[in-house]
Amino acid sequence: MSAAEQPWAAIAAGYAFDGAALDLGALLWDGTCHPDARIRIPLPMLNRHGLVAGATGTGKTKTLQLIAEQLSAQGVPVFLADVKGDVSGISAPGQDGEKVRERAAQVGQEWSATGFPCEFYGLGGGEAPGGGTGGGTGGGTGDGPGGTGSGTGSGQSGSSGSGPGSGVGSGIPIRATVTSFGPLLLSKVLQLNRTQEQSLGLIFHYADSKGLELVDLKDLRAVVAFLVSDVGKAELKGIGGLSTVTAGVILRAITAFEQQGAGGFFGEPEFDTSEFLRTAADGRGVVSVLELPAVQDKPQLFSTFLMWLLADLYGDLPEVGDLDKPKLVFFFDEAHLLFNGASKAFLESVTQTVRLIRSKGVGVFFVTQTPKDVPSDVLAQLGNRVQHALRAFTPDDAKALKATVRTFPNSAYDLEEVLTGLGTGEAVITVLSEKGAPTPVAATRLRAPQSLMGPVPAADLAAAVRSSPLYGRYARAVDRESAYEKLTAEQRAAEEAAERAAAEAAAAEAARKEAAEEARAPRERSRRGREKEEPSLAEQVVGSGLFSSLARSIGTQLGREISRSVFGTARRRRR
Repeated sequence: MSAAEQPWAAIAAGYAFDGAALDLGALLWDGTCHPDARIRIPLPMLNRHGLVAGATGTGKTKTLQLIAEQLSAQGVPVFLADVKGDVSGISAPGQDGEKVRERAAQVGQEWSATGFPCEFYGLGGGEAPGGGTGGGTGGGTGDGPGGTGSGTGSGQSGSSGSGPGSGVGSGIPIRATVTSFGPLLLSKVLQLNRTQEQSLGLIFHYADSKGLELVDLKDLRAVVAFLVSDVGKAELKGIGGLSTVTAGVILRAITAFEQQGAGGFFGEPEFDTSEFLRTAADGRGVVSVLELPAVQDKPQLFSTFLMWLLADLYGDLPEVGDLDKPKLVFFFDEAHLLFNGASKAFLESVTQTVRLIRSKGVGVFFVTQTPKDVPSDVLAQLGNRVQHALRAFTPDDAKALKATVRTFPNSAYDLEEVLTGLGTGEAVITVLSEKGAPTPVAATRLRAPQSLMGPVPAADLAAAVRSSPLYGRYARAVDRESAYEKLTAEQRAAEEAAERAAAEAAAAEAARKEAAEEARAPRERSRRGREKEEPSLAEQVVGSGLFSSLARSIGTQLGREISRSVFGTARRRRR
């Protein structure tokens, strides 16, 4: 049987594109790798979205690195979330070795060590307004740029440190205002139920209508507290009310969120997501790496914040239709965290964003363990699929394996057998052709990344962050007047007005009493004068001659009676 008649030849023909494409690897058939059968993705189809899935340790991260390298080389900017802390190596040339040369020979790759232009970001943190390092969960030692895992800083708000941030991860701080984050995403990250989500939407509506800017979490807390006060309750009568119980739940959720170190993620200067669309001076796309080594501690925040970045891009970018190459390809790692416990409204918002952002020239790849982690409405939008090995150790694993197989087009492979037998760095692939039709399913041995497959040293990462033109723009946090300051000023003014009113009332009462006293004074003096001029009746009686004569008579008689009693001279009364 000639090569053209081999079953794998028909599969390889489905990937023979004429235009620009990314090389993923070589076709595997019946345990043999065919280096001439190149498995590729057409560059214009990268904005049709995709899925990279597979069990832990099967090579998903290296697949992201491989695709990101080739996109950058084609002049396409890339966004990557570095969950494990080892994607920073994309900025440095890879290390040659026996395994790399062996893999390159197997897949027909001309490998050369190459680094790619990168920017490194972290969620929140940064230099506090008063100097030092602001907020977050920082720590670590050495000369790194702060954050969790590398750099200086004690992890306390406003503590001193030499690095540019102590939020979640090292790098230039990415911040959002609470207003731009919005009630839907914030409800997700605060894990509110439907009723509480609606109440939070009411709070945002009130703040917007009154010009109360929600920049950080203390602004939101101040508005919530105000709306359950006596004055605030009256403000909401026309548009509904906010129960004290619901307000308490929201305030407790905000407090718990801050205790996780999330306070630094909200604030200003707010990050402009158009920074992700930059290209380097040599024309290569800049790879934006979001450093998140501590994401396991804040999974809800991580996934929801990535969704904010995507939604913000969608809101800012113009409609461009189909392009020769995407404006940006966005890799959404640990995607299952985004959808766990999500409300219906949230899922609808995600689905709409994914569906429509394609027309803005942005491609999105969700990265997770199995396709079932992604809701079906979102999964239906993902035309490019890279499925690494799955394990079937339990009944649930076997069920997930069967569900994954059903998401692929009909195939010449026994996919259940292939998916459980794939090695590290191998995957089952189907993509959209230049005409938009699915390509045949192809088991593939993937190419080796040309950049460093591991993290760069902390000192190199710190130097890259500080030398970035974006460092001066975003490193220092700004705390300007917003809802908290406005409401605090209004409350202080109201208290001062109340104190002045009370003081004025007290002064008026004192003046009234003084006037009344002054009015009574002449009458009192007149009365006392009359009392001195005219003796009283008792005085007149005592002073009369009759009273004096009577008193002498009584005195004489009384004296005789006493004398008789004492000396026994009293006469006996005649019988």
